[in-house]
Amino acid sequence: MSHIFTLGTDDTVFINGARLDPLAWRTDAPVPAGTGQPVSAQVAMKALSRRFPLRHLVVGVIGPREATAAQVSTAEALGEALGVLGVTVICGGRSGVMEAVCKGVSAAGGLAIGILPGSTPDEANPFVGIPLPTGLGEARNMIIAKSARVLIAVGGSYGTLTEVAYGLHFGKAVIGLSDAPRVEGVQHADSVGAAIRLMLEALAAAAIAAGQAPDCKSSSR
Repeated sequence: MSHIFTLGTDDTVFINGARLDPLAWRTDAPVPAGTGQPVSAQVAMKALSRRFPLRHLVVGVIGPREATAAQVSTAEALGEALGVLGVTVICGGRSGVMEAVCKGVSAAGGLAIGILPGSTPDEANPFVGIPLPTGLGEARNMIIAKSARVLIAVGGSYGTLTEVAYGLHFGKAVIGLSDAPRVEGVQHADSVGAAIRLMLEALAAAAIAAGQAPDCKSSSR
């Protein structure tokens, strides 16, 4: 489903005619028709980031250490695009796709968190903003999938496949790029721009679902 974003004169964002609470990341009650100017999801996100830090919007990027040159290039471009939007990126924090995406995030002034398999922060690549050693080995893949609101896979490996499976199991949107695993439930994109659009649609859907939850409805009365 394609969501309709509109932008008010004070940079308030509306999704499908309901105001977005960017801190709680949920939509409120509908507003009168015609409120705001129709914009793209990217424009709406940039407007939000001018008013509020969006660090709480965590996007996971997963992929192999033994990445191809094309996958490394894609991951770096993806990281830069995510950094520009102001979201936080979470990844495995080591080499290959993980290092490339962190490099792109860093170049855009964004924040990348590395969930490390070992017990010391010095195994993180040099572009990780916050290294978090877990001592869990490959079991740390579950933390990445659980922490992210959306997962984007660049390329594939057995480790990537486990993260994809965890993400789908947890009900997260999973987007695939550059030969990511062909698993039922993964939305595949043919470019970084297309992946970003799918990610923003998934974030919008999450905000709408949160706004429709029973506890949110009762609290608005």
